[in-house]
This record gives sequence, structure tokens and C-alpha cells, in this order.
Amino acid sequence: MHRYQGNHACEQKQMLDSMGVGEIEELFCDIDPRFRLQRELNLPLPLAEQQLTAHMRALAAKNANLNEYACFLGAGAYDRYIPALIHHLTSRQEFLTAYTPYQPEISQGTLQSIFEYQTMICELTGMDVANASMYDGASALAEAALSACNATRRSKILLSSAIHPEYRKTVQTYCRFSGIEVEEVPCQNGMTDFDRLATVLNDKVAAVLIGQPNFFGIVEDVAKAAELAHAVKSMLLVTADPIALAMLEAPGNQGADIVVGEGQSLGNPIAFGGPYLGFFATTEKNLRRMPGRISGMTKDAQDRRGFVLTIQTREQHIRREKATSNICSNEALCALTAAIYMSVLGKEGLKKVAQLSFSKAHYAYDALLKTGVCRPLFENMPFCFEFAVQLDLDIAKLNQGLLQQKIIGGYDLKEAYSALKGGYLLAFTEKRSKAEIDTLVQQIAGKAGANK
Repeated sequence: MHRYQGNHACEQKQMLDSMGVGEIEELFCDIDPRFRLQRELNLPLPLAEQQLTAHMRALAAKNANLNEYACFLGAGAYDRYIPALIHHLTSRQEFLTAYTPYQPEISQGTLQSIFEYQTMICELTGMDVANASMYDGASALAEAALSACNATRRSKILLSSAIHPEYRKTVQTYCRFSGIEVEEVPCQNGMTDFDRLATVLNDKVAAVLIGQPNFFGIVEDVAKAAELAHAVKSMLLVTADPIALAMLEAPGNQGADIVVGEGQSLGNPIAFGGPYLGFFATTEKNLRRMPGRISGMTKDAQDRRGFVLTIQTREQHIRREKATSNICSNEALCALTAAIYMSVLGKEGLKKVAQLSFSKAHYAYDALLKTGVCRPLFENMPFCFEFAVQLDLDIAKLNQGLLQQKIIGGYDLKEAYSALKGGYLLAFTEKRSKAEIDTLVQQIAGKAGANK
């Protein structure tokens, strides 16, 4: 018998003896035999550390990783450069072991880092107050919709179909069980149809929800949306890309009442879809209707600056029926990462990242159109880092072919918009080089040529 198995059997017998049980099967006597596995578990024998490390590396090598592949897939998650400094700081035990900062006297560092994060989000969005983050961008938008209904005492929202499809599904799920009616406003040439929006807006609508940029990468007219919404005393909710906000006018300065978004691109890795963080910022008027945690700055009895959790309208602190939300936590470590990222880059650094992404996306757009195999999906629309083209190709096969060249291709828009068959959404970040973009263009042109 393997020595490990022998030791295990000995330990098992000692455990059973201590419980006064003869056989391990006796522990499961209350479970119907029909629902029990009638064989041994198919588990391999344990490995030594060196063998285990080699095994795990072999498994990891099967993945298409972003260190070796050029990624042009965006659609809500973006392959941006993460400075090495960030990992070193977020790995410090003060942050990794920090739990909920209920006791401010021993949590000043954590509370201050949250406060700094909130402050930077306010500057980025042009809003008065921000919370300590939400679970992700989708739930942040859904929570904003609930907050708007609570503030206006209305029970209907208008949701642009140009918002991320998964965000729209999340909003619809939240509203479905809250008695809130959701009506989608269609797109016109890739942008929210403002003529249609004007016809369906009335005094029963709590809020209008749009993206900035929207799911297709197109820059929306936030000021116009705000004007239409406010004319009937509705609120405007904007889900925004934080990097884009470094070069676009802040939604708060254009009339938005609540600005939310996904903070993954602020120093957090794509990580197969999470964990991410949602940012949430609003006007001071809506402060008490904002879900989640808020860190505030105050003074103690000796007139020294201090930080505390404030405006505790969460279900853990007051009666559930009076709580603003059932959000009980926040993505603290991801929010800390975002705060460090924004601090390290600063205003000019963030702007530089945005400008690089912008210029590379427009270079790629022009290059793809020059091949003659791509057509604009939406005519003459302003975009930032992401755009959609029309292809007469099987996009699934195209992306499989690109993978063989170590390129992660774009998003097939027909997956979420059945009317946009052949629509191909591509994203460009500061990481993409001219050589990588040129290779992508050549590959697409070559696949199209071989398809004729």
C-alpha cells in the first residue's frame, strides 16, 4: 500500500474511533443509497510539489493567455496594461487581510483608501458623491435604476438598446422582481434613437438609461438625453467607460443624475470575467438613496482628521424594508487596485492611455476600410476605442483562424443583435502595437480574399 494511503487509513480509523463509529459508511446511513455514489471517487494520487507545479503549468499552457496573444476583443472587458507597482501594493498584507472596516479606530488605512477611491471616481464622472464600489458594472446600473425609481416615486424606466446586452438583462432581472416596467429604446445608426426617446418619455418614466460610449463604441449625446429626460422630471443614468471619461466631457457636467460603470480597465486583469468592480456616483441630492458603503471624512474629539463608514442605509444596519439596497458588500480589493492605478497614472497618464487607444482604434478603422473587405456598420458615427464593421464572412470561422495566429478576434454582434449579422466589434487599447494591428488587418483581408 502507498505510504500516504496507509497514513490516511490510520488517521481515518482514529477519527472514527473518537466518534464511536465502526465504519465510515455509518456516517451516511441517513442518506438514501439511491443518491449515493456506489464507487470510489476517481481522484489521482497526490503529487510532490515539484510534480504538481509541472502539472499545473502544463494545464495552464492549454489556455490562450494575454501575454502571448494580441487581444482585439472588448465588449465590456479590456486588455489594458497594468503597471507592476499595482500588484506589489495590493499584495501587501494590510490590504489582503483587511476585512469590513466597521471599527474605524483600527481601519483608518482601509477607510482612507476607500475615501480616495471615491474622490477620484467623483472627479472622473463629474458627480458629487461616490460609494465604495459595487459588484460590477451591470449590477451598478441595475441598482441605479432602482435608486431612480425610489427618488422619483415612479415605476418605469427607458433603457437604450445600445447598452451592453448583459447589462440590459441584469437591469431587466432586477426590475422584474421590483414591479418596475422596462421599455427598450431602439438604436438608429448605432446610437440611441432620440426621436423615439422623445415620443415615449412622459411623467411616468423614472429614468432614461444610456451608455457612454455605448456597446458599439459610439459616443452618445449625453447632454441631449439629459435635456429630454429632465423636461418630464425624469432622471438620466449613464453607464460609462472610465478610460473614455479621461478624454470625454464628464457625464455629470452634461446633466447626468447618476453615473455608473465597470472599473475592470482601471488596473484590474480580465481574469476570465472577474472579480470586477462597479463604480457608482451621483449628485449630493441623491446621496441617501445610494446603495452600498460610503467612507466619509470627519474629525475626532481631539480635532484630528479621521475616516468612518457613513450614511448607513444598508440592510445590515437598518430594518431590511427601509434599506436602499440588498447590496451588502463592495469589491474592496478591486476598488483599491483602481485607486492605485488612477494615482499612479494621474490625470495626464489616464488621458495618455485614452489618447493612445483612440489613435490606434482610428488607425485600424481606416486600415480595415482601405482593404475593401470591410464596410462601416454605422455610417459617420464618432467612436473612441471600439468600433463595428460589416463583414461578409463567417465570423466564428474567422476568429478560429485568427486564434491560430495568436490573435484573439472581435465580438460577433449577431450573438446579441440578430439584425446585425456580419457585424464585427473590435476593441483597441494602448497595448496593441502597429505591427499587431497590421497583422490583424492582413489576416482579415486574407480570409476575405480566400472566401471569394
